[in-house]
Amino acid sequence: MHQNIKTNAIKRLRRAAGQVQGLGRMVEKGTYCVKIIHQSLAVKAALSAFEDVILENHLKTHAVHQIQKGESAKAVRELATIYKLSRRK
Repeated sequence: MHQNIKTNAIKRLRRAAGQVQGLGRMVEKGTYCVKIIHQSLAVKAALSAFEDVILENHLKTHAVHQIQKGESAKAVRELATIYKLSRRK
């Protein structure tokens, strides 16, 4: 993994972790439900941004390498799996 991508990914994960901890405190305090949901949506957005960073790294490194080695079917299969998983709710 490229160092700048790794640094960015860790930063995003730490932010999301802080948001999750904040959610826990909100629930413990009995914060208004709508405010909790807003924070939960922010956590989802933070994790989505993290996934974008990791996917970008994968495409720039692993997928390119697989295609260059003649393993394009594997690259396509992995990306299709990720896409399908991302559509599940």
